[in-house]
Amino acid sequence: MTNRVLDFERPILELESKIRELKDLSEANDEIADEIRRLEEKARRLQRERFAALSPWEQVQLAKHPDRPYTLDYVGELLTDWVELKGDRAFADDPAIVGGLGRFRGRPIVLLGHQKGRNTKENLYRNFGMARPEGYRKAQRLMDMADRFGLPLVTLIDTAGAYPGIGAEERGQSEAIAASLEKMATLGVPTVSVVIGEGGSGGALAIGLTDRILMLEHAVYSVISPRGCASILWKDPDAERKAADQLKLSAQDLLELGVCDEIVPEAVGGAHRGLSETASALAEALARHLAELDKMTPDERRNARYRKFREMGRFEVVEDSRTESA
Repeated sequence: MTNRVLDFERPILELESKIRELKDLSEANDEIADEIRRLEEKARRLQRERFAALSPWEQVQLAKHPDRPYTLDYVGELLTDWVELKGDRAFADDPAIVGGLGRFRGRPIVLLGHQKGRNTKENLYRNFGMARPEGYRKAQRLMDMADRFGLPLVTLIDTAGAYPGIGAEERGQSEAIAASLEKMATLGVPTVSVVIGEGGSGGALAIGLTDRILMLEHAVYSVISPRGCASILWKDPDAERKAADQLKLSAQDLLELGVCDEIVPEAVGGAHRGLSETASALAEALARHLAELDKMTPDERRNARYRKFREMGRFEVVEDSRTESA
């Protein structure tokens, strides 16, 4: 855990701190038990109200919270008999993407996802969750394995984007992303992706072309990060808040736009405040969607996947109010 507290979390955490202090005192004084219960109810109500009305920028902050659970955290909650597989069989292993085999409620599946670090050393090792080409080629190898052995594929998305460094470009970053998209489009097995934190650009989409797209309640998903958008449109990286308001990147926005198929509820206060509760809700959603996809043939899944992505997107026709002069 870190010591970072987001501004909108502070009133709640301060109240919880007071409750802990009162509980310590209550051991010697039973008369304040009623006060503790009143404050606990107030804290729960404040959490529910505050987190139900987050702005887009606050959603972005929460999705990037340093205490937020990452892929391996969910692996520990969702799977048994987990075996991680490494390397792309061509260049190297990329720790920014992890993947392997495990059992989900007794059923063998392939799971892969972005992985960030908890501290500076881990983040340097994981490259802050920004995958290089070898990471996406490792993902393709796991996708092939899932298809070959008829195993469902689950992907967990959590990245600001693919790594844009010179080395990554020299080794074919754009080709690796395109090949991942092509591979996912042709898979015959059930596929489900879950945005568990931030989903940014092609680096996220490369493992997100699936039959079903789920999002955790406070996750975000966008064609570009707010900082990148602000840098391009307004030449000002500090205009992130403005960009977040315009990008329609929250789970609710994407559900309304038809990009996301379901919003998975998180623990009150965010997934970092209750990993087991959030993982339990995610497990229920995964089991339900996999059961629905199992009823379809491989060709039916491919065709439905094709239609799904072809039908994404909306546009508005704005009438031109200008009139031509005679």
